[in-house]
Amino acid sequence: MAGRARTAFRRWRARRPFWGGLLLTLGGAEVLLTEKASMKVVLHIGMQGLAGYLLPAVMLLCGLLLLFNPAQRLFYSIVGVLVSLGTWLTSNLGGFLIGLLLGVTGSCLAFGWLPDQEPRRGLRRRRHTRPPATGPTTS
Repeated sequence: MAGRARTAFRRWRARRPFWGGLLLTLGGAEVLLTEKASMKVVLHIGMQGLAGYLLPAVMLLCGLLLLFNPAQRLFYSIVGVLVSLGTWLTSNLGGFLIGLLLGVTGSCLAFGWLPDQEPRRGLRRRRHTRPPATGPTTS
């Protein structure tokens, strides 16, 4: 039962920019959490800090949409990187740089993901399935 679930999850993960969407979602969540920090260094700009909550919420939404609607990955990743960079000004320096870096990295990974590429095999599997080397024969 656990083996089938793991195989199904791996197949689902291979058909979408999983790591990019996950990192963008985590970056948005981290920036949102730093907005609620009870520290004196919290920065609020604008109408009661509306942009400070709006931009990380869009980051979170773009990350989830990358996971569940990978067909539009280019649009979501471009919006994600722009919004991530915007949190530098509106949300405590991008969640003290952690959320900003997670968001930009995740967006770049999602942008570079190719849907038609076959999944990579592990190093062990490559060694076992490699055909024997046939070099030039000397007479």
